[in-house]
Amino acid sequence: MTPGQLTELLGLPPIPQGTWAEEALYVSPAALRRREAPGELAARLRPLPGIADVRVRADGFLEIAVEVPGELVTEIGADLPEGAGPARGSGLPKGAELPRGVNPLEGAGLPRTAGLPRGAGVSPWDDFPRTWSNPGFVVRYAHARAVAVRRWAADLGVGGEFRPELLDGRWDRAVLRSLAEVPGRRVSRDPGWAAYAEQLALAYHDAFEHAPALPVGDERPSALHTARVRLARAVREVLAEGLAALGEAAPDRL
Repeated sequence: MTPGQLTELLGLPPIPQGTWAEEALYVSPAALRRREAPGELAARLRPLPGIADVRVRADGFLEIAVEVPGELVTEIGADLPEGAGPARGSGLPKGAELPRGVNPLEGAGLPRTAGLPRGAGVSPWDDFPRTWSNPGFVVRYAHARAVAVRRWAADLGVGGEFRPELLDGRWDRAVLRSLAEVPGRRVSRDPGWAAYAEQLALAYHDAFEHAPALPVGDERPSALHTARVRLARAVREVLAEGLAALGEAAPDRL
């Protein structure tokens, strides 16, 4: 179950909650917005494929845990393989119904510019120093690293079917948790792209160092490498989007 699919079910983007280290959790005020009994909406959501659990908080918000958080990367990236791009329609299995009264947004089908400031923004970062003390360098370098991963993956023979369930390690989940904010930021009046890009970039640098997307030494390419390359592509796409909103071109190399 992806953020785009949840958006169509709930009528507004879900909000990622917690660290996702143990549980990939979203919260939503959808029932309150539609003046519907939260328990009834939760009961209709629980049986849907891809949802691990739905809990009702004391304030009426729903807590929705998804089974495979890595599925969200299939909604990010304009140049993903055929059949793996942004979901259109509900993206739900045939026969599954939307909760009654829902007025869905476009969800994953939102244009990439939805929620971005009109016109080019003004970057808050300097070009120099190109050190870790400069948030601008941290973001640009993360984009360059994500681009390089794809380039090197082709040379090293990393490929094959994407298996989102393999993105289950600590570092991968931290990047997924950050990427899960994208749908909400795209429709926000104040997306906060600068702070968000820094957050995503830091998570990705940690993953790049501790959860390699590429085989090392005599290691053979695996399905896990393929999954992490796809994750890198999603990071690259979102960082490029954030940089564009701030009036910057995303660098392929530094």
